Amino acid sequence: MTTDLAFIDERVLNDWVVAQRWFASKTREVSSIEVVDSVALSDELVLALIEARFPVGTHETYQVPFALRESGGADPIYEAEGRAVYDALADPETGRELLKAMAANRDAGDFAFRWTADHVPDDDVEVRPVGVEQSNTSIVFGSELIMKAIRRIEPGVNPELELLRFLTKRGFPHIAALHGWYEVDGRHVSATLGILQEFLAGAHDGWELTLDELGTDPEGLLDRVEALGVVIGELHTALGSDNSDPDFAPVEPSAESLSILYADVDEQIERVFLDLPDMEATAPIAGRGQDVREKLSLLAHATVGGRVIRTHGDLHLGQTMLSPRGWVVLDFEGEPARPLPERRLKRSPLRDVAGMLRSFSYATAGSKLLRGVEAPADWEARARERFLSGYYGAVDGSLLPPGQQAIEQLLAVFELEKAVYELRYELNNRPDWVAIPVAGILRLLEAE
Repeated sequence: MTTDLAFIDERVLNDWVVAQRWFASKTREVSSIEVVDSVALSDELVLALIEARFPVGTHETYQVPFALRESGGADPIYEAEGRAVYDALADPETGRELLKAMAANRDAGDFAFRWTADHVPDDDVEVRPVGVEQSNTSIVFGSELIMKAIRRIEPGVNPELELLRFLTKRGFPHIAALHGWYEVDGRHVSATLGILQEFLAGAHDGWELTLDELGTDPEGLLDRVEALGVVIGELHTALGSDNSDPDFAPVEPSAESLSILYADVDEQIERVFLDLPDMEATAPIAGRGQDVREKLSLLAHATVGGRVIRTHGDLHLGQTMLSPRGWVVLDFEGEPARPLPERRLKRSPLRDVAGMLRSFSYATAGSKLLRGVEAPADWEARARERFLSGYYGAVDGSLLPPGQQAIEQLLAVFELEKAVYELRYELNNRPDWVAIPVAGILRLLEAE
């Protein structure tokens, strides 16, 4: 069967794309949608990139592998002339073809497929697509590998692939090791399309595990928290270990970069307190926007020091798993809402630490909200202490500001940034959770 996509009715394709959950701009008027690059991987599979254009001149690019078959199957995108087009990511055979292309280090048109592991799975490995309708689709291969196929394509170097290559090359044990990837380098876009990693069989989600053990073994959980602190310290040490690679070499933060950080946090504080609604959960901080800004001003005198390095960028308990070999850190793509170049910036490792500390606050409250179990009153404070003990004992101290006071000041800035962001998010999405960031802001206000 021909793999020419020209027979597809553009209007039908437009309607189908806009209706998909992974299409980001459902509220915008779409001028046109067209295939801008493609390659046939087999007689029935075309890997395609489609571009959605908008009246204001902007556009978005998406990965849509198409399966081309005879008419008669279920849920086609389009049928004509005895042929039908399907979304191929729902088909296990698509995963198999992508895996074969990576294992062969195949180059096909503008597309390149790369393999980095020693072992290649058998041809008859079980293939299971997961979350086909989500913003990214996962494909699991047996009990060995998992691939993330990226639906919405961002041009440039993908930070997750970049960090996984760096850490896998150095044998860092606390990640799901990189096994391969595929990418495009064409006239319309150069970007990563898919990332293949080790599948963590028998691993438990860090957030769910924490909620479970807060109700059954909060004391034992503190040991796990300290071990997690060690892993994050080792992660930052590894990420700051190569002075020869300009993309990873640690550098000293400039006074200007710190000023920009404080100005950004100050702006966030002003914005959220300007529109702070009158509700019971926000009452403890009502009218205290200026107090929060003054607290930030005091913290802004933190000593400039330490190093900025490549970091995880969006670290919390949900980005970890506890596997048979210990804690594993996942999802190095950074904050999805930030532009890709911004996610590749070097930052203080304490920003990751702040994210994890805030996650302990959420776990303590989430135990009650989600499981109906009251966490021990002092658990969050003890978890912070144990995590930081593990972290400070494992991290390369030269990456942090000199002296404990300077470390604590800068860490407080990042915690304040996180808590203010959380407040905005919860006000807009989960009003029942607003008390969590409010408590975090109060704690920072009252700290000496």
